[in-house]
Amino acid sequence: MSETSLAEHDLAALVDDWIDWAEAARRLEVSVGKVRTMIRTHELAAAVPVPGEGQKIPALFIDEEERLPVKGLPGLLTVLHDGRYDDRECIAWLFLDQALPGRPIDALRENRGSEVKRRAQAMAL
Repeated sequence: MSETSLAEHDLAALVDDWIDWAEAARRLEVSVGKVRTMIRTHELAAAVPVPGEGQKIPALFIDEEERLPVKGLPGLLTVLHDGRYDDRECIAWLFLDQALPGRPIDALRENRGSEVKRRAQAMAL
């Protein structure tokens, strides 16, 4: 991993596509209140990608076919939060190239979440 701490990464540069809570609610076919609850319970993660904007969610966190968070994401977020990482750090970690090969978010989306979770567990210790 790089010398830059996870909290210092520029999320706007790491994540190409952000959606607001209303769009997340539309894609998940739930209310905005439910999206807020999903963020609070670590089923999803949100951060402010650009100062002055509101919190947003990376679009890749949602499996639009299933209308659910990407398989494995809620468990992974819980592991990272248990390790004292905040949403901003979780998002940075998921979008950095971790030699899995590739980014952890891509591995989750390709149903290769076991290695991602193993690395998160080791990191959270």
